[in-house]
Amino acid sequence: MTHETSNRQSTREFESLQALQNHVGEELACSDWMTVDQARIDLFAEATGDHQWIHVDPVRAASGPFRGTIAHGLLTLSMIPMLMSQAMTIHNVQMGVNCGSNKVRYASPVLAGSRVRGRFTLASMTPLQPLNGVDGFEMVFDVVVECEGSGKPACVAQLVSRRYG
Repeated sequence: MTHETSNRQSTREFESLQALQNHVGEELACSDWMTVDQARIDLFAEATGDHQWIHVDPVRAASGPFRGTIAHGLLTLSMIPMLMSQAMTIHNVQMGVNCGSNKVRYASPVLAGSRVRGRFTLASMTPLQPLNGVDGFEMVFDVVVECEGSGKPACVAQLVSRRYG
């Protein structure tokens, strides 16, 4: 598994959750490119038990519909929090909880060896009741995972999370 650092985007930083409130509707950040190699795909197959040949058999996949192995759609989706943490930092946050995803679509395959990156737009931010005296927000991010050189995104989703700080 490799992590690309060329063409590095700068990490966008926010001092607090409250500092984000004026940015609803804005694209907040874009991650660096990250290579999705066969080793990462194989590890995901091991973790999930999804060993379909289009993911894990490079010889058979070479003559298949994609002319090579492709990442699992759920692997692409599961990389979003990592790409987000690389793209932006929110200081003074004690805890974050992933609440799920809305409207997930896989528009194009991610071939083994391709590079992907995430673009993050803050769609909404709703105050929550304090948890043990700590203020929090439910945040919805519109996320586009781009695959380098592809005209279509690899994945489009809304990520719902709660952050307390």
